[in-house]
Amino acid sequence: MRLAVLVSGSGTLLEAIVADGPPVIVVVADRPCRGLEVAVRAGIPAELVERTDFGPGFDRAAHTDAVLKVLQAREVELVALAGYMTILSPSLLLAFPGRVLNTHPSLLPSFRGAHAVRDALAAGVDTTGCTVHVATAEVDSGPVLAQEAVPVLPSDDEATLHERIKVVERRLYPATIKELLGS
Repeated sequence: MRLAVLVSGSGTLLEAIVADGPPVIVVVADRPCRGLEVAVRAGIPAELVERTDFGPGFDRAAHTDAVLKVLQAREVELVALAGYMTILSPSLLLAFPGRVLNTHPSLLPSFRGAHAVRDALAAGVDTTGCTVHVATAEVDSGPVLAQEAVPVLPSDDEATLHERIKVVERRLYPATIKELLGS
């Protein structure tokens, strides 16, 4: 399958995907970010579909259509969201049914949403983790493909716990993608 990776930030998850070997045919970002530089250094075509509006007037459907044009032009078959911070409209899911993957810093269905690590700490759990799942129209609710637990240490704050989860994510996500690709 032809894999695309969507990024918004530092690109460390993209680096892990590239290092583990699944062939990436295009990287798409919604803002200028280090993830684009990671793609270029790895020899992967990189496209910026810039989101310039972060207010209530943001045209999510138009942004998603622009991303879809890039993916369809490259004949993408599998999409991996790797820290892509724009929620795309359902048209992406219709174009790639069951083939949009996401990773989340909790053991879903616990602690859905953008503040999962903070929420886990506030709840006082002794274990959280990382989930790789199929993206659906309901955020962080798709079928789980892989999970791994991460203990919450008494000394943890949001930053230390999130970094330990990211270490697991950088191994689990590429491995799950490779498994899906049959490589």
